[in-house]
Amino acid sequence: MHSMIGVIGGSGVYEIDGLENARWQAVETPWGAPSDQVLTGVLNGVEMAFLPRHGRGHVHSPSDVPYRANIDALKRLGVTDVISVSACGSFREEMAPGDFVVVDQFIDRTFARHKSFFGSGCVGHVSVAHPTCGRLGAACVAAARAAGVRVHDGGTYLAMEGPQFSSVAESRMYRDSWGCDVIGMTNMPEAKLAREAEMCYASVAMITDFDSWHPDHGAVDINEIIKVLTGNADKARALVKGLPEILGDAREPCPHGCDTALEYAIMTAPEQRDPALVAKLDAVAGRVLNVTG
Repeated sequence: MHSMIGVIGGSGVYEIDGLENARWQAVETPWGAPSDQVLTGVLNGVEMAFLPRHGRGHVHSPSDVPYRANIDALKRLGVTDVISVSACGSFREEMAPGDFVVVDQFIDRTFARHKSFFGSGCVGHVSVAHPTCGRLGAACVAAARAAGVRVHDGGTYLAMEGPQFSSVAESRMYRDSWGCDVIGMTNMPEAKLAREAEMCYASVAMITDFDSWHPDHGAVDINEIIKVLTGNADKARALVKGLPEILGDAREPCPHGCDTALEYAIMTAPEQRDPALVAKLDAVAGRVLNVTG
């Protein structure tokens, strides 16, 4: 089996020197249109796919990102490994603006999004006890260190609905009572959907600010965030550029079972399954439902 790395992130992430046969292509999915066209190409012998999460020009708010269409589109293209690159705020002094955190846990506080490919007519339950792939996360840590990025290996990401930033009371609760390390608006339901689609998923959270809990920094300053974002984009490019060499073209089965997450997940009896929903699941769950697009 061959690797294909899919990167979901901002505009700065996909402008990479050395990407061969690069082309933007539209991908149709049963869940609607993805955030944008997908840029595909080959980097150091490994196939790559880049999807701007908010669309080029940042047109989708975190609540309105078509998460299901995005994951389906990448799966449909043959992506095996999904790297999420996203901005976040920090709850920890030692996790400073400009640092990266390779997240390994989430608390999902989003509420206005479609969170599953499954539903009435085809019920499925996957485990997200460990919502990211340890193998892929380790590759991201290694690539970050090789690129000279200050990176923290592991952390809990509070996924908030947004689009507003947190109140001080919320920020303190997430930090002090809940033990979260970073906060963002986009990794959920993205991680859950990647698991349902049997793709390995790793989250690289790029810290832009200290959120509102920090007594010396006060409210989030959007101008400061944009300055840090620019520097982070350069670091993210360097990280992504190092991934093909670490992951390689040949791909073994995931040691953590990400690529068999649906093995026992479908609860609805075959004769009771809704044919229309089953048809929509051709890319993400065709392996276990025995359907093809």
